[in-house]
Amino acid sequence: MKRLVSALFGLALVSASASASAQVLASASQSGFSVDVGGIGSAFQPGYAGNGIPQTSPNRLYGPGAYIDARFTRWIQAEAEGRWLRFNEFQNIGENTYMIGPKVPVVDFHRWSPYGKFLIGWGSGTGWLTGRATVFAYGGGVDFRLSRRFTIRPFDFEKQEWRSSPSIWPYGASAGISYRILGGRAQ
Repeated sequence: MKRLVSALFGLALVSASASASAQVLASASQSGFSVDVGGIGSAFQPGYAGNGIPQTSPNRLYGPGAYIDARFTRWIQAEAEGRWLRFNEFQNIGENTYMIGPKVPVVDFHRWSPYGKFLIGWGSGTGWLTGRATVFAYGGGVDFRLSRRFTIRPFDFEKQEWRSSPSIWPYGASAGISYRILGGRAQ
């Protein structure tokens, strides 16, 4: 009888511990993987104004862009972006970039998420660059979660390094909005 009670007690203890671990994560947390797709508008100060000399252009460049944010975990995120700066050109000099790299969130504060990023890719220039140049971009910004699916990017800044001839250092800011197409709801 003593063995039967011990066996039933052990079985009850194992059953209770198995059902107690049913909710490991908090119900308000996000699943690990998600993908957001968005559009941006950009204003950049190009680092080239013609004549083969890297210099500040008298005109800012404006243009649309698109980006994809992939979130694998809280600390492992990636961003890919394309930007086409074709409006307000000086001497038909424009810039296009296609880049990808890590995005590092700094902290989540209510619905605000500031971040830093380092992107690498290539750029092409209309009116001045034949072929492609390697481009590095150093930057950061902030995202604001508007709803479960929509996130507003009120500010994103980049300083770019173009490995071209001549080498140029354009910089600029962007703003946009994204929609979550894959993954759990936003935190």
